[in-house]
Amino acid sequence: MTELPKTFDPAEIESRWYAHWEESGQFRPDRPGAEPWTIVNPPPNVTGNLHIGHALDNTLQDILTRHARLKGKDALWVVGTDHAGIATQMVVERQMGAMTPPEKRTDLTREQFVEKVWAWKEESGGTITAQLRRLGCSMDWQNERFTMDAGFSKAVLKVFVDLHKEGLLYRDKRLVNWDPGLGTAISDLEVETREIKGSFWKLRYPLEDGSGFIEVATTRPETMLADMAVAVHPADERYTALIGKKVRLPITGRLIPIVADEHADPALGSGAVKITPGHDFNDFEVGKRAGLKAGEMLNMLDAKARVVQVSDGLIPAAFLGLSTAEARKAVVAQLKDEDFLVPHIDKNGAEHDAEPRTIQTPYGDRSGVVIEPWLTDQWYVDAKTLAQPAIEAVRDGRIRIVPKTWEKTFFNWMENIQPWCVSRQLWWGHRIPAWFGDDGQIYVALSEAEAQAQAGAGVTLEQDSDVLDTWFSSALWPFATLGWPDEASASPSPSGEGEGVGALSLTETDARGDSPHPNPSPEGEGLRRNSLHGRYPNDVLISGFDILFFWNARMMMQGMHFMKDVPFKTLYLHGLVRAADGAKMSKSKGNTVDPLGLIDQYGADALRFFMAAMESQGRDIKMDEKRVEGYRNFATKLWNAARFCQANGIVASTTLEAPKAELAVNRWIIAETIQAVQAVDLALADYRFDGAANAIYQFGWSRFCDWYIELIKPVLSPHPLAGGAGGGPAGTDGGAIADTPSPDPSRKREGSAEADETRAVAGWVLDQLLVLLHPFMPFITEELWSKMGPRESDLIVAKWPMADARAIDPAAAQEVDWLISLVSDIRAARTELNVSPGAKLPMHVQGAGALTQERLARNAAVLARLARVDLADGEFAGQGGIQVLAEEATFVIPLDGVIDLDAEKARLTKAIAAVEKERDALAGRLSNASFVERAKPEAVDKAKADHADKAAEAERLGAALVRLG
Repeated sequence: MTELPKTFDPAEIESRWYAHWEESGQFRPDRPGAEPWTIVNPPPNVTGNLHIGHALDNTLQDILTRHARLKGKDALWVVGTDHAGIATQMVVERQMGAMTPPEKRTDLTREQFVEKVWAWKEESGGTITAQLRRLGCSMDWQNERFTMDAGFSKAVLKVFVDLHKEGLLYRDKRLVNWDPGLGTAISDLEVETREIKGSFWKLRYPLEDGSGFIEVATTRPETMLADMAVAVHPADERYTALIGKKVRLPITGRLIPIVADEHADPALGSGAVKITPGHDFNDFEVGKRAGLKAGEMLNMLDAKARVVQVSDGLIPAAFLGLSTAEARKAVVAQLKDEDFLVPHIDKNGAEHDAEPRTIQTPYGDRSGVVIEPWLTDQWYVDAKTLAQPAIEAVRDGRIRIVPKTWEKTFFNWMENIQPWCVSRQLWWGHRIPAWFGDDGQIYVALSEAEAQAQAGAGVTLEQDSDVLDTWFSSALWPFATLGWPDEASASPSPSGEGEGVGALSLTETDARGDSPHPNPSPEGEGLRRNSLHGRYPNDVLISGFDILFFWNARMMMQGMHFMKDVPFKTLYLHGLVRAADGAKMSKSKGNTVDPLGLIDQYGADALRFFMAAMESQGRDIKMDEKRVEGYRNFATKLWNAARFCQANGIVASTTLEAPKAELAVNRWIIAETIQAVQAVDLALADYRFDGAANAIYQFGWSRFCDWYIELIKPVLSPHPLAGGAGGGPAGTDGGAIADTPSPDPSRKREGSAEADETRAVAGWVLDQLLVLLHPFMPFITEELWSKMGPRESDLIVAKWPMADARAIDPAAAQEVDWLISLVSDIRAARTELNVSPGAKLPMHVQGAGALTQERLARNAAVLARLARVDLADGEFAGQGGIQVLAEEATFVIPLDGVIDLDAEKARLTKAIAAVEKERDALAGRLSNASFVERAKPEAVDKAKADHADKAAEAERLGAALVRLG
């Protein structure tokens, strides 16, 4: 046993233990014959820094991984990073722009720029992985993956080529989210919707025959330059006679049809809507239903969102080259001049060009520019076909979504899924393995040589300059990280490990297909140990709900298509971490929280425990630094409890089973331990992280550190090292447990059989608590485990406790619970009546039965120590005293001469009046319908909580006044 320092220092412990775990290979799955258990991390961007969402996501993963290890499983946590095409390219381009002189990407060849990105990745791309280590993530770093490493890139190219051969991946002209700032298509996840003050214009389109007008409304009048139809609802009787006729567009003079389509809502505006299929997603679908092919749809913008001429040549030259904002002003001005603009009349009768509106406007989350729906040629995956097996897997339970409430959303999206655009106009990423031939054909192959063989010797080829969407490669994460496709043909050996499977050699080319690169796949031995055999499907995936469709669903599609099985058995979706007021965190609001700062201040264990305790199956978490501080205090309390144990000869247990016990207090704590194990087991099986954390917290803080340690002090007190006299349970601030002296390991321990039994039980209970707590607070638990005596192994690979219900003794539990309740009630009454904590008082017992008398006799020393009362003979016949009820008995503590009874009654009466006044004021506010309806929800919740607190306080003070008689 090594003496623990008096002060708990999280920083020193964390750095030392993490280095030990990693260097000694404790994170590696290396248990031949054990049940495999696998989880993959959602790969963070290689450019990233640890944010509070990462802290939540990875804490939950680490809890499950450490728990699986302790349960004896061969646990593998696959770790890696995503090449993050857009984000990484932006980082490098920004650095180039800051050079002297500034440098642009286009100043270099594609190959030179990609080399710069690789160089940046090697030098600076490991920031987030270092930060994950600080959080305590027990990942298999020796097999760290990267979505651009050679082995993974091989899998990406194979998937593209195979899907194309099967007709599930194709090139098509469709609308995409186009970022004019970045010059690329982006995913919905990279679109940030902002509320912008805008306008709503009403336009008059004249009928071709000159018989009148049809009125439409729009927030984007500039797009009328590319209008191709006006839609009305087929059941709208106002327009039935006009369906099939044409209008002549102002400015361009283009004749466009009036079509019937249910997209038009008769109840909105005039009921007629302008249709610009080349620049609006809904209009694109209307155009298709009206018989327009994508190649026929007009595109009035270039890649920088400047107006260009359309195929019919009807846009006037004055508009060409204008930005969308400039074109909007010019279009509105001309429409007004030519009397095609319907004025808006406000409530005061004043006339305006447009009605003010708040417009939901899409912006690029990285570029900060307005996103344009843009018609362009891209590569698409037939997501509808790939989605069907995934839908069935969730429906029949092969994939369990937790919480189950997300299933409805999943089915709704998957059953209405659109083609998935997988191409991006970038230089950094997996370059699309397609070559355009001068014969007008496209050749898809794993290499240029294969493409040339397909095309023939006389055809000149040029590779597609686009790269693949980052989500396309990360969709392969559950199986490509484990060596697929090389391992797909490998057969498992008798031991269950893959044979004939190795990593790609160090000389294999990287994703660019040119020179060897210093980012190889992991070593062959690692792949054999972490092979597909027994590792796919993964056991569980933990993810934020916000990437359910961008990542989770796409892993289901690709996994089921290429592996013919689900990628994971359980999908756990957690919520977002929000600011303390419930607002979404964002840099622009200045309400983000740095998890590394919290680790610096409170320790990783405290932050991890906060995340777990607050995670309630998908609900968002409100950040609360005071609770993080509270869990740091919990760690400190546990530290001081371990020091008390050391000081009293309590050392590491040598048994997984509970020791034999005769004393009621020891039988009680054994039962409490087993019940805590049962509660944690049930909670983790159901992915109730909050339930597991709170069960451990209540058991550790209240049952073990507070009550058990205090209850056993009289048993240990005959020994001179037992600790100081008196004092209650360890302070709720996590401070030192009463008067704990330094241990003297060399000193001979003497004492009764009861003391020896108690030391054995206390050592066993502390061990069980450390193991239970380890997945949540790995650092402090490993440190305490190592300091309590000789061990067969580090705690990280110890054995999970057994929940043996046979060791539960109901009679002992009832007696100790009775004792704790009595002590608590006496203490509360003394506090309410301002009785000095150190005053030793007599206590009379009235109406006690035989069982209560026996309990009092056995626990007189505990009552004297913890409640500061001595049992007195006879019943109390006087007035003015504390009265406490416990089952059939009444306990009376006289106060005459101890406190000024009249003054105390006056104080309590005044306090009751003040509290009742506050209580009633809050009740009045809550009964005011105007307040409840108009106030912010958090304000109403706070008022309700304050009212409940004041009501409880009034009741408690009233009971104290009654006690005085």
